Amino acid sequence: MSEKLKVGILGGTGMVGQRFISLLENHPWFEVTTIAASPRSAGQRYEDAVGGRWKMDTPMPQGVKDIIVKNVNEVEEVAKEVDFVFSAVDMSKDEIKAIEEAYAKTETPVVSNNSAHRWTPDVPMVVPEINPQHMEVIEFQKKRLGTTRGFVAVKPNCSIQSYAPVLTAWKEFEPYEVVVTTYQAISGAGKTFKDWPEMEHNIIPFISGEEEKSEKEPLRIWGEIKDGVIVPADDVKITSQCIRVPVLNGHTAAVFVKFKKQPTKQQLIDAINNFSGVPQELKLPSAPKQFIRYMEEDNRPQVSLDVDYENGMGISVGRLREDSIYDYKFVGLSHNTVRGAAGGAVLCAELLKAQGYITAK
Repeated sequence: MSEKLKVGILGGTGMVGQRFISLLENHPWFEVTTIAASPRSAGQRYEDAVGGRWKMDTPMPQGVKDIIVKNVNEVEEVAKEVDFVFSAVDMSKDEIKAIEEAYAKTETPVVSNNSAHRWTPDVPMVVPEINPQHMEVIEFQKKRLGTTRGFVAVKPNCSIQSYAPVLTAWKEFEPYEVVVTTYQAISGAGKTFKDWPEMEHNIIPFISGEEEKSEKEPLRIWGEIKDGVIVPADDVKITSQCIRVPVLNGHTAAVFVKFKKQPTKQQLIDAINNFSGVPQELKLPSAPKQFIRYMEEDNRPQVSLDVDYENGMGISVGRLREDSIYDYKFVGLSHNTVRGAAGGAVLCAELLKAQGYITAK
């Protein structure tokens, strides 16, 4: 690409906004040119607006330090500077819905990390390796919004990334009943141990809203477009528990599965290792070469060893074995703020560009 697309980050001072900025440093297709945040940050240099709250392991990219933060509520002012935006705003669900549609109506595509539009019937919620065809619903959404190039697309919740791709890889064996417990990192709450010292040596058996998302969002990903909306699948039942654990990055899932067909363990392992999708075919810049890998060691995957697999964009699976009540059980691991948040949204944007939905204004 001769000229990179100009990107705005809505909510750029928060943890997910910072992750977007970190991941987009030296991106071959996209360049962060605009950062918007709350009115209290507006008018400041980005480095000053963030202050001592930079939460990434890598230094703040030099290229964003002097960007003057805009007021995210001044939609027209922000939109005129960019080709599309990533949304990571910290607002109420109704406020997020309204502001993301407001940006879309300025003919600015919005790729959102937020949950507000995940159940809007004509908004695609996509894991690019699983349901890239759902982007086709954008044409119906644009008719509703009255736009020609503006729309909203979202990525799903971080909690499902460590098991929904695995179940997708096993689709031919028809999984129909799933029990999952997720052990979720504190960065999923936008926190570090410095922010949340009471999480050290602690476990909290409740994360607001997570269990419903964990049970329902995979069904929407596996659904299909009918009459201009996405209709969720209804052939798999999932029940979940979601637990906050003293880990900085990385969501682990312990999963039990029943199948209508009876696969062998080797068939399941082969299906995992061979699973790929459109991002791999297109060689999108953020796509992992191998989306899911199976690890033979009894004590893997481990957060400290495996969370950064494929730069945080891959899924690690281990401990697959037959179960005495269910057919099989396994453990999955994903990076919740890379694949599960900003990285997954960046990959969605790359897919949207490749499909022709995101172009230069």
